[in-house]
Amino acid sequence: MNNRILIVVGTRPNFIKITRFKKVNEAMGNPFEIRIVHTGQHYDDKMAAVFFEQFELEPDFFLNIPQGTPSNQMAEIMLRLEKVILDFKPNLVMAVGDVNSTFAAAFTAHKSGVKVAHIESGLRSLDRGMPEEINRLLTDEISDYFFITEQNGMDNLLKEGKKKEQMFFVGNTMIDTLVGFDEKINESKVLDHYNLTSQGYVLMTMHRPATVDFEDGLSKLIDIIDYITINYDLVFPIHPRTLGKLTHFGLMDRVKANKRLILTDPLDYFAFQKLTADCRFVITDSGGIQEETTFRRVPCLTLRPNTERPSTVSIGTNELVPFDIEKVQVKIDEIIEGKYKKGAVPPLWDGHATERILETCTKLLLDVVKVG
Repeated sequence: MNNRILIVVGTRPNFIKITRFKKVNEAMGNPFEIRIVHTGQHYDDKMAAVFFEQFELEPDFFLNIPQGTPSNQMAEIMLRLEKVILDFKPNLVMAVGDVNSTFAAAFTAHKSGVKVAHIESGLRSLDRGMPEEINRLLTDEISDYFFITEQNGMDNLLKEGKKKEQMFFVGNTMIDTLVGFDEKINESKVLDHYNLTSQGYVLMTMHRPATVDFEDGLSKLIDIIDYITINYDLVFPIHPRTLGKLTHFGLMDRVKANKRLILTDPLDYFAFQKLTADCRFVITDSGGIQEETTFRRVPCLTLRPNTERPSTVSIGTNELVPFDIEKVQVKIDEIIEGKYKKGAVPPLWDGHATERILETCTKLLLDVVKVG
């Protein structure tokens, strides 16, 4: 009997976490029949297709869900994914990350009688106002196996009553992609394209509703941009949500007046990672970039009151900073003056998490087949 694994992803951050599975499986002698489902939650070329092209990774199933509310999208994913599960008959469904596609995949597999493994399980921000936090909690509640990126994830799951034998501390598959594609990242000409010099610019990403949905927040963000650009060029790959809000509140003229601010469309993976590796520091409200900067040992200022990735703060180069111009300025000055912490790479963030997951699956699926 073939051991079949179905991996479900829907957004760019989660594409990055599964790039090595088929290659590692092949290197192991193909013990599994692995298929990848792209739900279509991120659906346009800039947000999705270019990533798969760079990773030389073709999804086996594309659900092509339509635009709509979160509830509508999740309902469509469940309906379309159920058919894939019935046809492919996997022994295991891997739900990746913390987006709507993650919980929809876990729920559909569970209701279809298929074991569920959650990649990146146990992470908690303790902020239920974040949609991702609800997805994390619900996905872990119905998962059978937990693939954990950092010690905090295991601690959280134990507190929530999960059994230790269900938990596997494997490391971070996002780092596997950084390591696996490091040569192509280094070959990117993005610095030349924007006339940048290594360490002579700062990289920014901002898109969360708490940061960009209100005029006063956007005005504070522009103040921070103006402060950074006293000393550095600032590259800002602008999320469609952020661009729309700046336009809505009539703030684009103020943004465009800054000659050291470089606004770009969302960038491809290699270009963005090259910018991350060579920048002076990153300022963000995003999740995954906290991990990537920690691995690169690049200072990262996260404008949030919490993080679901606490090892990036306790071990790595990330710091949580209140969305307050004076407090942000203090941290920026620490970086400029060389007083910022150096940080280290968390355990098992070594580029081999995918191998550990598939090695674990050899035993898990043998047990599933025996039980079945």
